[in-house]
Amino acid sequence: MQLTGTPFLICTVILVPVSIAVALLLWGRVRGPKPLQFLARLVMILFAQITAVLMVFVMVNNANLIYGSWDDLLGTGNHIRSVPVVAADNGTPGKGSSDANSRPKVLQSFTGVDDPKVPKDVQRTELNGRLSGVDGEVLVWLPPQYNDPAYKDKTFPVVELLPGWPGSSSTWYGTLKVSEKLKPLMQAGTVSPFILISPRTQLLGNTVDTGCADVPGKVNADTWLSRDVPQMVLDNFRADPGADRWAVAGYSAGGHCAEKLAVEHPNRYRAGVSLSGYNDPAAESASLTAKDPHLREISNPLNILKAAQTPPTTALYLSGNKGDGYEGAMAVKAAAKAPTTVTVQETTGAHSSDTWAPMIPDVFKWLTGVIPAQH
Repeated sequence: MQLTGTPFLICTVILVPVSIAVALLLWGRVRGPKPLQFLARLVMILFAQITAVLMVFVMVNNANLIYGSWDDLLGTGNHIRSVPVVAADNGTPGKGSSDANSRPKVLQSFTGVDDPKVPKDVQRTELNGRLSGVDGEVLVWLPPQYNDPAYKDKTFPVVELLPGWPGSSSTWYGTLKVSEKLKPLMQAGTVSPFILISPRTQLLGNTVDTGCADVPGKVNADTWLSRDVPQMVLDNFRADPGADRWAVAGYSAGGHCAEKLAVEHPNRYRAGVSLSGYNDPAAESASLTAKDPHLREISNPLNILKAAQTPPTTALYLSGNKGDGYEGAMAVKAAAKAPTTVTVQETTGAHSSDTWAPMIPDVFKWLTGVIPAQH
């Protein structure tokens, strides 16, 4: 039975009154020595408590899509096929880069997402990353203009969406409702008709956050996100290959990743959006990059900006509450030099989807100012 969705939730809801009824019916019928009676009744109480906690967990998980599958919850999924040494990133996808020239196109098959919270127009594919050695799902949503005959010869800008940690590739669509919020804005011409893509980021089980970095011998998460996934999108959709037409956005740990990828790969992303993200990887206790001093240093987007020989042509939108990303955003703004631009939005809400979801229209209006629609 699927972890997310209605059937399993209904089962957990039914179990709660059943466990209470069992305890009430059997409480006075327990026979035997006093210790045995005590143990039996303790088991009844624990069973009732466990069913209640399970129900609450499933409700919270369904609402936030923290774990998208049993494999994610139990940490049993295997998404690292190999960890090859990756050649240097020397170009923009589709424009003379080694990624595009050294391999044939991979045409993927796409299906719907088996989750009732995710809109039916979101597509899913399983991608075997050729460069990274990572295998995982990628979700794709196409703007309303994509299948309009008037746009049949047009290419479209792309935004790569990253969840927090732990997090599911479905969260942006199912919890933050990004496609539902943006579709009418795109139809009205208020927001550029972005293709939205959301790849898997939970690659090393449920106890280790990759920090979206390439870690020798462990994982090529950066290459997966910045090269394999974009190349797949270019191979299968009318996506614009120019770096000035791509952006990456995330919240919490995904915000850290988005900011890092944007400043580290200006040849691939024109803009980065971090909602309640952070600079220092150690802000996430499970971060793999925080365990190594060198990786921690070079994975900090503030340090990347300071160390850049030439300031990247990158626009950043950074949001956060005081004590929850705001100070880090202001530090990046102070360190940035033209042509890098930084917009900081102070928030007052909690570190949750209740804060991030209402921000989506304004964030994408800002993105449209950086990556305008092309007619």
